[in-house]
Order: sequence, then structure tokens, then C-alpha cells
Amino acid sequence: MINKVIKEEKAIVLDYLPNGYPFDNTPSHRKNAIVQVLGKEHFVLLELVPKKEIRQLQPGDVIYIGEGKREEIHHILGKLPLERLTGTAKAELIYSVEKLVDESEKRFVDFFNNSTPLSTRMHQLELLPGLGKKHMWEIIEERRVEPFKDFVDLKKRVKLLPDPKKIIIHRIMNELKGEEKHRIFVDA
Repeated sequence: MINKVIKEEKAIVLDYLPNGYPFDNTPSHRKNAIVQVLGKEHFVLLELVPKKEIRQLQPGDVIYIGEGKREEIHHILGKLPLERLTGTAKAELIYSVEKLVDESEKRFVDFFNNSTPLSTRMHQLELLPGLGKKHMWEIIEERRVEPFKDFVDLKKRVKLLPDPKKIIIHRIMNELKGEEKHRIFVDA
């Protein structure tokens, strides 16, 4: 089995700490500024060190963190557990996830259009909060007639379906918290 390394190209700034972490006992002249971000494609939480000349990054800023020349970031420290996010980053996280779901609506509608069974008893659609067998079968039947175009189309054609955008956001947040056995949208 090959372990594929997940690499983000762009990320959304959740918090910028110009003086590093307050609980870090490193002498202040040796501390690095820290940027906490959420990857745009794989929803990976990362901890970054900005370049020395970068004095300010705002929550919500989109920055390049891929291979090659980076404008704002010197290097990536690594993945960041949810519990190490600052208060500002935690507050910004839900807004950033909502923004990414809005920007990538087609990706998530395609999940409804293309999801498959996990086993003979369980379907990927059932992993979404608020969706059981009844909704799963309605979605499957409707997508056979015609693929869903967007969240509005999905909501209109599947009776009593909870808001699909909110379902996706809720699932992503649960995956970020580590509350889900199967990961659909967040890469570990």
C-alpha cells in the first residue's frame, strides 16, 4: 500500500501570531511568528512560519503554500491538531469551512451524484449527518433520472431533505474534530 502525501496548494489564514505562541517559553528574540491555516482542497489544519518581512496576515486571507516560491510563507511546520488552534482560529474555522463549501459547491454536489456503497449494508450518503436509508434511496433514485445541478436542485428534488450545504459543513467540522471513523472530505 502506497501512502500518498497530501499537499495543499492554497490555504485560508485562521490566525496570525506575530510573536509566536504565548505559552512558548522560548526567549522572545528566538521566537518565530506563527500562522494557523486551513487547506482549501483537503481541509488540513497546518501550522506555518511566515517570512521575516511579513508583518501581518489577516484571518480569511488566502495564501499560497504549495511547492516553489511562496510570497508570504517561509516554511510549513506541520499538521496542527484542532485542540492547538487559538481562540481566534477556532472562531474563524467555521466561517472558512462555509466559504470553501460555497466556493466548491460543484465538488460537494458531485459527492451526492457519485457516492457509492461502502459495504453491502452501508452507503457513503449515510455518513452524512441527518441522512438515513430513506433519504439515501431518494437521492439515488433522483440522480438516476438526472444528476443534481446544485444544492438548490438537490433540496428541491429530495423531499424533506435537511439543508445539504449545512449537512456538508457539519460533516467537515465533525471530521476536523476527529469524531468520524470514515473520512470523506478531510484528509488526515
